[in-house]
Amino acid sequence: MAALMSVTALSIDALLPALGIIGKEIGTATAADNQLLVTMIFVGLGIGPLIFGPLSDATGRKPSVYLGFIIFIVASFICVSAETLEMMVFGRILQGVGLSAPRTICIAIIRDLFEGDYMARIMSFVTVVFLLIPIVAPAMGKFVLNHYDWKGIFYVQILISLLVAAWFWMRQKETLHPENKIPFTWNRMAKGFVETFSHRQTMGYTFISGFVVGSFLVYLSASQQIFEVQYGLVEEFPYIFAGLAGSIGMAIFLNASFVIRFGMKKMVTNSLYGFFTVSFLYVVLFHNNPHPPIEVLIGFFAFQFFCIGFLFGNVRALAMQPVGHIAGVAAAITGFVSTLMAVPISTIIGRYVEHSTLPLFIGFSVCSFLAICILFYINTITKNNTKIA
Repeated sequence: MAALMSVTALSIDALLPALGIIGKEIGTATAADNQLLVTMIFVGLGIGPLIFGPLSDATGRKPSVYLGFIIFIVASFICVSAETLEMMVFGRILQGVGLSAPRTICIAIIRDLFEGDYMARIMSFVTVVFLLIPIVAPAMGKFVLNHYDWKGIFYVQILISLLVAAWFWMRQKETLHPENKIPFTWNRMAKGFVETFSHRQTMGYTFISGFVVGSFLVYLSASQQIFEVQYGLVEEFPYIFAGLAGSIGMAIFLNASFVIRFGMKKMVTNSLYGFFTVSFLYVVLFHNNPHPPIEVLIGFFAFQFFCIGFLFGNVRALAMQPVGHIAGVAAAITGFVSTLMAVPISTIIGRYVEHSTLPLFIGFSVCSFLAICILFYINTITKNNTKIA
């Protein structure tokens, strides 16, 4: 499962050192346009689950994963041959559509086998391995860039996706039992959509996921611009990126034990408060300083991402908890909604990060505050329902 999800991370992070070079070759107008090579893949990651989620409930988990990898490989060749920003964006969106299959169905497979805090525990272990990719991917992209060119990064992605698909075919059993298959009809899909949207807990945590992913996506798309352009750390960028990814990995590793001891809801609550506190403190301290010392900036990023690390798996598991019987459709809808939120958030905020890191932390503060408001609402309706019962 970690390998399935890792192809997505590789397709995003390995390209970061090459954004400026690709931008010059395809004729982007501004550095902010280069961020589209990162954010647009998330559009596909949001749209794709609407197809692959119901398809996996109807035909099984594995056939949908194979189809997703085929689309991803075709899209990768489109990116390699792209000569304009529009064609590259199209290829990246199509890559996201293809990768949405292994990314979404991975969650459905885990939900087929586990639920509750134990699902969150498994998600934590999967995500720890998954986060090894952001640690090494930029360095790998830099290595390929130095010895070949930016097109070589896409060729490496194709090779790795073929290896992962082969491993998945040989080692993973089908987890959707025949009696649990749901026919791929519009009526059934509509019922699945209505049922998923009717669960306030599911949609509430999905909205929280949208704000968390959206704010993190701003950093992901602007990190090359921040460290290489604003701070001039071209050679150091892959190592800084890897170190900050390590802070998320540490949190997710700890979460695997903490979530059983304290429960998902408590972990999410404390992490959201920490997320807001760190970002708001940065805004207060450096509202007049567009570029604080790099050590200070990295320190704030590390604390920020440590809090985020406790959110990723727990929020998705809480959203999926009431809808395990329609895991494929539910994973598709929750992924679509959170991504539909995340892409505009990251695109809008990212436009203001060109000359300063302050807008990034303002975005963190606003997103985390809104997520806390939603969490308060979820807790309120849960208590009211408990009293009524």
